Amino acid sequence: LAMGPRQNNSIFYEIRTYDIKPAKMKEFLEMVNKHLHLRTAHSELVGFWYTELGAMNKVFHIWKYDNFAHRTAVRQAIANDKDWQGKLTSVILPLIEKQHNEVAYLVPWCELGKPPKEGGMYEWVTFQMKPGGPALWGEAFRAAINAHINTGYTRLIGVFHTEYGLLNTVHVLWWNESPDQRAAGRHRAHEDARVVAAVRDSVRFLESQQNALLIPLQCSPLK
Repeated sequence: LAMGPRQNNSIFYEIRTYDIKPAKMKEFLEMVNKHLHLRTAHSELVGFWYTELGAMNKVFHIWKYDNFAHRTAVRQAIANDKDWQGKLTSVILPLIEKQHNEVAYLVPWCELGKPPKEGGMYEWVTFQMKPGGPALWGEAFRAAINAHINTGYTRLIGVFHTEYGLLNTVHVLWWNESPDQRAAGRHRAHEDARVVAAVRDSVRFLESQQNALLIPLQCSPLK
């Protein structure tokens, strides 16, 4: 089972995580909502969220690129975009404490999805798997994801496997109507023998897991 770049195209996703100064989050979000169109004029934004639970004062945004040459061209273009640099980049950089980026591919058995409606909440789950890659844990991981999908309480948006950044990392993006709907569904899933069996098999390969509840920005394509 291939989960890395062994896919039918060269499309990849850059996942950016920013730690925002606690007193500056409101200002940061306002500026991004106001001016992000200057950045999306250059390349496709998948989604932009801020954290509500699981991590504080963080934002996540995901950008889609056709290949690495495409990303290089976009980065050169935005570096020369005076509106982007002057109206947003120069303003928000002092509000950011730390930046982190990863390059990831969608796993071949997953297409990027959309929620059935706007609103609701997103859950970003990061799994750090044991070294060895998908050849070791890919099938068990896929079975665990499918077991949760089959319960019907949650909707899968995307599964991303890192190529640059911390390797053997898988990020899973879910959508639920509300935190309470998600909680109720999780309780049902924990009592589902299919889910229990699949999770028990996959955790043999798991080093750590971290969950965050995400709220989309007004400017985010995924809302």
